[in-house]
Amino acid sequence: MPVEVVTSTEEDISHTIDRAYVFPGQGSQSVGMGAELYESSLSARETFAEADDSLGFPLSRLILEGPATELQNTANSQPAIMTVSIAAWRTWQDIQGLNKPAVKAVAGHSLGEYTSLVAAEVFDFSDAVCLVRGRGELMNQAAINRPGAMAAILGLNELAFAQICDETGVELANINTDDQIVISGDKIAVARAMDLASARGAKKTIPLPVSGAFHSSLMFDAKEGLEAAVVSLEIQRT
Repeated sequence: MPVEVVTSTEEDISHTIDRAYVFPGQGSQSVGMGAELYESSLSARETFAEADDSLGFPLSRLILEGPATELQNTANSQPAIMTVSIAAWRTWQDIQGLNKPAVKAVAGHSLGEYTSLVAAEVFDFSDAVCLVRGRGELMNQAAINRPGAMAAILGLNELAFAQICDETGVELANINTDDQIVISGDKIAVARAMDLASARGAKKTIPLPVSGAFHSSLMFDAKEGLEAAVVSLEIQRT
């Protein structure tokens, strides 16, 4: 009995697969990010302009031109990363057109959780970019009150990592992969933890370009203000 072979084009297949999208968090910022997108996409330019108007200052200039030290400040990096992420999201929706595949889920890495809520139309972008600007200001003040740092540890076994946390007082911030863990805490403690990790077999230790000990108890001072801001935000859909 002959077998009928049915082929599909890559385009055909792409429209039958459900999609999930994950949005990035802090530490992914760099001066000039989104520049090509800005040049080539009207939706991206409109998103940058919407952020500028909502925040009342030229965030787009900071994103595209820097300086890096100012962009790294959490009060700037959070709305900047969200803006570029939503610019990319909107542009991608334009490219796919009316016959876009179903979006099964959206998620995010820390700050990216807020971006995912914009993509899911839970929050308006204009409201959300102001929220994360405020979140960044609260976290920045918490970082001033209780300075800290973060670092990624690659290739260290679980037991050695637990011992280093106990010895230095650093906290587990993120488990990015089976092979990469992020620590957070006091600056001296993080530096010591990095040295110990290297001495005990870690493949690599990377200080993260962030302005505080995020995802740690040193951020507790930001909790009350952020809670009030989130409660006041208008939720578009649940």
